[in-house]
Amino acid sequence: MASTGWHTASVRVAVVGHVEWVEFARVDRFPGPGDIVHSTEWWEEPAGSGAVGAVQLHKLAGGCTFFTALGKDATGKQAHLELEALGPSVKAARRGSPTRRAVTLIEPNGERTITTLGERLEPGADDPLPWDELAGADAVYLTAGETGAVRAARRARVLVATSRVLELLVRAEVQLDAVVGSGRDPAERYDPSTLSRRPGLVVRTDGARGGSYETADGRSGTYDPAPLPGPLIDTAGGGDSFAGGLTFALGAGYDVEEALALGARCGAWCVAGRGPYEGQLTSADVGR
Repeated sequence: MASTGWHTASVRVAVVGHVEWVEFARVDRFPGPGDIVHSTEWWEEPAGSGAVGAVQLHKLAGGCTFFTALGKDATGKQAHLELEALGPSVKAARRGSPTRRAVTLIEPNGERTITTLGERLEPGADDPLPWDELAGADAVYLTAGETGAVRAARRARVLVATSRVLELLVRAEVQLDAVVGSGRDPAERYDPSTLSRRPGLVVRTDGARGGSYETADGRSGTYDPAPLPGPLIDTAGGGDSFAGGLTFALGAGYDVEEALALGARCGAWCVAGRGPYEGQLTSADVGR
């Protein structure tokens, strides 16, 4: 990679998105109708696309500001404290609705399934958050927000968004530098006819098979998966760690192929750890 001499402190990054309080449980198999399955290991922590992306960006850049929304409940307070303990500076609007929760079941092969509980809380431009800071950001990863928040995020030099919020992106009508999503998940399917402004880069991930990409100037191709640094533990957070790495690399001025390679490495390291954070790639790991 052309990232020799990484100077991560010079890359200012942020995330505009959502967080959920997630209960993780390892099971022998996913339950079928009427089944009861027993967990062999369980834990809980704040997660969700925005949170995972923010922690990954913090680990690469040495700092990340996370713009989000949380309930005024005890869960929201705990999520805020634990996320900041993981590194990012959390700027959270407070809502009267409870903080959304989720339950994630993980099979022995590492595959996971997620059930969300409650309304997704997302930040808006009217919230008293330091939106002006985004004008000085090199790169922002967007996973959720009202249209005004998307437009505030667009003030960054590079804006990367998940295709899971495609309807929001259509309403906001901003130029995106990159859109990234799973090529296998129907909820993240990208239809190029939906956006009035063609993104600079569209990435479709495909897990252990790598993925594909298209650029606004007509280039297209595939990228290889990165080798895992150890056994696959679980896939929770792999996709958003990929997106975090891609966002960082584009903000740092990497070309498309280099950015995809770093994203793939972030995804691979994540799935070799328990939960979304334990295995994430850090700036110290990049040269290894």
